[in-house]
Amino acid sequence: MEVPNAFYRTSVKALVLNSDKQFLLCKEIDGTWELPGGGLDFGENPQEGLVREIREEMSLEVASIAETPSYFVTAFFERNDVWKANVLYETELENLDFKASDECIEIAFFTADQIVNSKIPVIPTVYEFAKVYKPENHE
Repeated sequence: MEVPNAFYRTSVKALVLNSDKQFLLCKEIDGTWELPGGGLDFGENPQEGLVREIREEMSLEVASIAETPSYFVTAFFERNDVWKANVLYETELENLDFKASDECIEIAFFTADQIVNSKIPVIPTVYEFAKVYKPENHE
């Protein structure tokens, strides 16, 4: 019996919301928009990973991270020929005074409708997240 490939690159992502329940995205150097966060290192818990990734990408400090995830999405990345999984944790940042890096040259808040129904270039997992995002689930 052949076992199908079940490997997913797992990343933890910050779900940072503004008062209108729009979510924060980072523009990468190639022009695509992505959720803040990144690959979970071996042996690292999700909250530690998010703190590390946000510091690395945006030079920002985290005020709080939810204990449990809000969303789990998967998507196929054609450019890398790989499936990726994102686990999103609602996150509050101390401020939005970020410092640009190769992984984050700009930040902005978006609605799910803007992502699903426009030509904004996002990575596949952001598109999948926008399809299932429910603002009413977040106080």
